[in-house]
Amino acid sequence: MTAQAAPEAPTGLAALESLAGALLVVDVQRSFADPAYLAGYGLDDAASASVVAAIAGVASLVESARALGIPVVWIELGSEPGSVWHSSGWLRGASLDAPMSPDEPCVVGTPGAEWYGVEPAAGELRVVKRGYSGFFGTGLGERLRAAGVQWVAVTGLTSECCVAATATDAMQHDLPVVIPREATAAYDVRINENALEQLALNVGPIIASSELVTLFATSAPASAAALSALSGKHVHA
Repeated sequence: MTAQAAPEAPTGLAALESLAGALLVVDVQRSFADPAYLAGYGLDDAASASVVAAIAGVASLVESARALGIPVVWIELGSEPGSVWHSSGWLRGASLDAPMSPDEPCVVGTPGAEWYGVEPAAGELRVVKRGYSGFFGTGLGERLRAAGVQWVAVTGLTSECCVAATATDAMQHDLPVVIPREATAAYDVRINENALEQLALNVGPIIASSELVTLFATSAPASAAALSALSGKHVHA
């Protein structure tokens, strides 16, 4: 009798089917999303439209994730004037020891830090970060692993900065990453395209939001325990 070969293990998105996932929403806050706050970034009409579309894309995915029982994790910048971020000051030509300006985006307790177009529901995990990545200094990777999360989808603003940093750190925490194209943007269409190209090369596939919703549906049974484990707590950097 000829021995039958073992079936090949699934690859690509099929490898994530039936595994617990989570939706990460990054920095969809007024300072980064509300047109009233974006004048200084010099968006043209195409970029402005792409930001509006991305926020709508995030909101749609949040609704789908909630309906299917997929954990939604809210990652938000919380700037603190008076604190010193040497590398950020240096990048922008300030003194290494200069404290943050009150004009920083997403200052804690100000309207700029509020969510815009989407917002957490009661009990959903919120992670307040001080830098680019939702994983840096927050313990988020350990929290996700302890809850049984096995892959993540990263959405939000902006694709080349905090989305890229968060997605990259998720990958370096050994979590497979997908990025839904319709649910992220940058303040320049060319920069967004370049960011997605680099993420696809080094971090995870860029997929359609419809593909992600299908993946959510296959992951729903496995995600139930993760949803319960991640509920009801905030994490601060």
